[in-house]
Order: sequence, then C-alpha cells, then structure tokens
Amino acid sequence: MTLNNVQYNFIIRTYEEKQDRNRHLLEKRRAYIYEHVDGYKELEDSIASISVEHGKKLLSGDDSALDDLKTIIKNFSESKTNLLVSYGYPSDYLEPVYDCPECKDTGYIDGQKCHCFRQFEISMLYEQSHISKMLQHENFSNLSYEYYKDDDLVLFMDAVNTCKKFIENFDSIYQNLFFYGTVGSGKSFLSGCVAKELIEKGRSVLYFSSSSFFETLSQLTYGFRNKNGLGEACDDIYNCDLLIIDDLGAEVTGNYTSSQLFSCLNERHIRHKSTVISTNLSLEELRVRYSDRIFSRITSNYTLCKLSGPDIRIYKKLNRAN
Repeated sequence: MTLNNVQYNFIIRTYEEKQDRNRHLLEKRRAYIYEHVDGYKELEDSIASISVEHGKKLLSGDDSALDDLKTIIKNFSESKTNLLVSYGYPSDYLEPVYDCPECKDTGYIDGQKCHCFRQFEISMLYEQSHISKMLQHENFSNLSYEYYKDDDLVLFMDAVNTCKKFIENFDSIYQNLFFYGTVGSGKSFLSGCVAKELIEKGRSVLYFSSSSFFETLSQLTYGFRNKNGLGEACDDIYNCDLLIIDDLGAEVTGNYTSSQLFSCLNERHIRHKSTVISTNLSLEELRVRYSDRIFSRITSNYTLCKLSGPDIRIYKKLNRAN
C-alpha cells in the first residue's frame, strides 16, 4: 500500500515544520547564550576571524595554514564547551536539534526512508493516529501494581519482566508474546507498553484490534484490483518490525479469519518478525475457536503470559467517580 500525493505531501510538510521549529529553537538558545554566558560570543567571533586569516595564508601558498587552523579551531571548540558547562549547560546545548538524529529530520537516509518516516507512513496508511493518544496512558511510566494481589500480582510482575526483556533483546533475539487471561487484567496495557518503547527506539509497529485487523486483511484481499497493490499492502503487515493484535477472539470468527490469521502468523514467523497477541480466551478456547495449527504455532513460538485478577478498568472508573 502506497501513500497518495496528499498523504505524502502532508508528511513532507510535517518534516519541514520540524526543521523550522528546531532551527528556531537553536537560534533562540544561541541568542540566550550570547547574552548570558560572558565570553562565548567573543570565542565564536574569534574563530571566524582566525578562519579568514588562515584562509588567506592558504591561498598565498602556506601549506601549514590548514593544519594550524584545525588545531586552533579544536582548541577554541573545547574552550566553548568548557565555558557552557561551567555555566551549567549541557556540552551539546548549541548542537543542532533534531527530532530524529538519524535522518536529521529529513525522513531519508542515503535515499531510503528512515524508520521515523516509515512509522509515520504506517500510521497514515492504516489510520492508526489513535495509537499516539492511547500510548500516552498505556506505557511503563503509568505502570502500577496496586490493583493486584497474591497470585495475580506474581503473574503480572512476571509479565512485566517478560515485556522488558522482550524490548531489551528485540534487535538480537526473535521472539513473540501471547497475553491471555481474564478481562481487564492488563493485557492490552502491556501490549501498549511494548509498542511505545519500540516506537521510541525507531522500530516500525502496527497495532490492530482483532476486528480492525481482520477487516484490514479483508480489504487488502478484495479491495485491490492488481496483485502489485495487494503485495505492497501485505508486505507492510508481514514486514513491520512488530505486529500487535489486541483482543483476539472479539471478532466474528470463521474459516476465513482462521485461515488469514494462520497465514499472517506463519509468514511473519518465516521472516522472523515479532508479533504480540492479547486475548481474553483461555488456551483451550483458543484451540477450539481457531484451529490446531494456530494453537500449535502460538504455543510453540510465543512466550505465554497468563494474567488474572479483577477488571482493573472498573476499579479505575470507581476511583475516579469517588
């Protein structure tokens, strides 16, 4: 699936706005430092004048001028850094500012789309803009153990540790997660935690509810008139760094959904692309609802995280009401 011109131009404008915003921020910082850090502007002015002087020497045939200039600039740069630090500012306070240091807010690296552009593209193509809002709440900074007790607490703590290891080893170890258990016990929350951490690490993440996942697969299968368009769209689902399917079992299940689910999970497994699934179904219900081969694929290739306890969402609503 490819961006249309309107979508592509919107993304490019967004990158241009990032560049303008960060350029203004840097200019504002520099003006502030010039005013409040004694001697900093003089150092910069000295570098400029010395560069001109040595440039003239180089043009007149002084071959040592360039090496001398490099040494002088290095010494002046160290003096500027030390001066910033002595006033309590970070050493890189006046370095260029980027939302994405890897592509320097251009969206491209050596002619290829940067991971930040790819995630932006995914969000637009699959209408996942709601994820950003959701992940403001579903992340490790909002993690709490206060609603869990006894065995429920042990299971949740184990699941949290499993998630953190999953994130830590994401780039080196192929792995998948399967959260199952009672309603409202934190399965979707932990999926969101994983999604947020990996997006911030620059990994491409697709996040679907089970209903929207199968609806998307159906649209991809029957909505394309040519095989190339279908191939590009499926490639996003098969090749994104992490696919999250939330609340599996909430969709209307039939032979089509079972077949599509297995094809997707199998294809991602072949490509060693990680998947996270959450469901309110028990393992036995999973086997009965779908198929033995899906059950076998998940139980063989996924780390199983069982969660239990009361519906935390109800507790939170009651607390807000009080």
